Amino acid sequence: MPLLLLCAFSFFAGLIDAIVGGGGLVQLPALLILLPGQGIPTLFGTNKLASAAGTTMATAQYARRVKLDWHIIGPAAGTAFIFSALGSKMVTLINPALLRPVILVLLILVAVYVFVLKDLGLVHAPRHPRHKARWMAILTGAAIGFYDGFFGPGTGSFLIIIFVGMFGFDFLFASASAKVINLATNLASVIFFAATGHILYQVALPMAACNILGAMAGTRLAILKGSRFVRVFFLVVVLALIAKLARDLVAG
Repeated sequence: MPLLLLCAFSFFAGLIDAIVGGGGLVQLPALLILLPGQGIPTLFGTNKLASAAGTTMATAQYARRVKLDWHIIGPAAGTAFIFSALGSKMVTLINPALLRPVILVLLILVAVYVFVLKDLGLVHAPRHPRHKARWMAILTGAAIGFYDGFFGPGTGSFLIIIFVGMFGFDFLFASASAKVINLATNLASVIFFAATGHILYQVALPMAACNILGAMAGTRLAILKGSRFVRVFFLVVVLALIAKLARDLVAG
């Protein structure tokens, strides 16, 4: 029964994650609740393998239908891969929960920013010359990569708001770009957790299959509905992340 429930949660997580990120909001808590006897690094590793499978599918789907700027996204993904591995290493040394208050405040600011600026991210209008955008993307990849490897919740949402607010992308283009970087960070984490024996493959592989199915549904929905739909979905997921982190802080 726990595995069936985890697969159901993984499908929903893949769908959400493919549209605006935030799949970890669903999948990781499900693992923590349904597999309480496992250590945190093992649950993180299991979650990352399932997420990486869905992110791979979402990236492939977006790449076929959205014209991505690989001159910007490629360097960001490469940097994110390296720093995600460093972040994953830190999970075994420091409690990631220490970041919760900071992330909660940042997410509240993001929600207010997107809600107040009604037209934000509805038009794709890149703001910077390519060489400047590339260096900004490298710095973004380093910061977000480390964060995703170390803590994770809200990574996709932070990437989207950076691409929309700093780079001038629309929400659909930002979501597609975020998937590429998410894929790099997930792969780095999976390699680390696999090498250190922190993945439950009997759980992770069925969850991965369901995450792929959810990602296929999510990318098609985002492409069909466009940036306005992604913006609304983004706000819903960010508010859910805020509620979860606030509850965790109170419970802690």
